[in-house]
Amino acid sequence: MQISSKFTIAVHTLLLIDLFANERKVTSLFIASSVCVHPVIVRRTLADLKRAGLITVQAGTGGASLAKSAWEITLFDIYQASESAQENLFGFHEQPNPLCVVGKNIHAILDGHLIEAQQVFEDNLKTTTLAELQQETEKYITEEKE
Repeated sequence: MQISSKFTIAVHTLLLIDLFANERKVTSLFIASSVCVHPVIVRRTLADLKRAGLITVQAGTGGASLAKSAWEITLFDIYQASESAQENLFGFHEQPNPLCVVGKNIHAILDGHLIEAQQVFEDNLKTTTLAELQQETEKYITEEKE
């Protein structure tokens, strides 16, 4: 199952807010121009991030800013805020054939493995902060200037 692009849009948005907050107003139009999506999608993303307590947003064209340190925001926090997080990461076909030896046992065969894979995935997201991603971004900016 593929994770929605909402997650990567949310990460992109937070990186922009963190990088440019001291230089300019980080508005939905500015973010949309970088992400290359419609500003409405960015506004929905901002609303999700605000609801999760990751950002504050000034009404009108006031822009957005981080509500906590970039060192306190993990990829898992962003994943949860972007509504990409689901109870089960892996979708399952609805009605396997109960008369088939595989069909009637597929949940018993697969469920534990899929739950374990999702846990490993989520635990990995918890180990990376927005600040670490911002450091990587700064490295690319420095390389481009050289």
